[in-house]
Amino acid sequence: MFMQLIEDAAGDPRNAQFLCRACQLAYLPEADGAKGFRDELGLSAKFISIDNTQVYIAESPDHIVVAFRGTEDPTSIDGLKDWLLTDAMNLLVVPEGRLGHDLSAAGVGAKFHKGFVDAIAEIWEPLRDDVEARMKKSDRPLWITGHSLGGALALLAAWLLKRCFIAVHQIYTYGAPMIGNQKASDAFNKEFKGQIFRYVSGRDPIPKLPGLSLVANEFTHVESATVLGTDPMTDLPQFPGAIGSQAVKGILAGSLIDETWKYVNEQVSAHFLDSYDGLLKK
Repeated sequence: MFMQLIEDAAGDPRNAQFLCRACQLAYLPEADGAKGFRDELGLSAKFISIDNTQVYIAESPDHIVVAFRGTEDPTSIDGLKDWLLTDAMNLLVVPEGRLGHDLSAAGVGAKFHKGFVDAIAEIWEPLRDDVEARMKKSDRPLWITGHSLGGALALLAAWLLKRCFIAVHQIYTYGAPMIGNQKASDAFNKEFKGQIFRYVSGRDPIPKLPGLSLVANEFTHVESATVLGTDPMTDLPQFPGAIGSQAVKGILAGSLIDETWKYVNEQVSAHFLDSYDGLLKK
């Protein structure tokens, strides 16, 4: 029997488990992923890959699911170091280019992580066209999900689809980093009130990022977080331990970035989807 999505239950654990499994399948090659979506979730899936951004769009007569892949390798986060630490603050910008107009609707002062915006831009047009065609064929609840980087892309995609008058039902992310500043988060919280379900593990270092300062961080999360497991969710200043005492005015720079990233990698097992899946089933 297939796993089920419960349309009228916001944040239902069954939905969280279903979409977590969709995120796991999103890491598989196209043939294996499509088979998994069909056999386990009862969905017919299409894979879109452009440059470094990948997404599965899957459907049944009752639902449409958009599941973003995180990094290419589900067991490594090394490709995110520059985005989350080294260049983090330089990448917090007012978006420009083809998606800048739609993201600027978040309001004056809203800034987003340029790396995440560039990544969604790579795949945006075929994603939008495909989802739009499916919704025109049959208007169904649209679920958007992603793990890690994929969670950041899921949030941006939801905003952009809404700007195209495509209704988004619910958004589920797992171990996702922050996508923008407080103004951006406030706009998302208002636009998707009661529709975003952000799952985090207290031991997972990635939701504490991006950031370069142990004193203040311009990046913030959207609401609302569900903390899985027994470990409390801490902030960036609390996870580098002794590294923080070496930071000048709280700023991580030079070799301290490398030391912090080493610490992140030591904790990274808590970030992988197998860990989230296990916590959801407890």
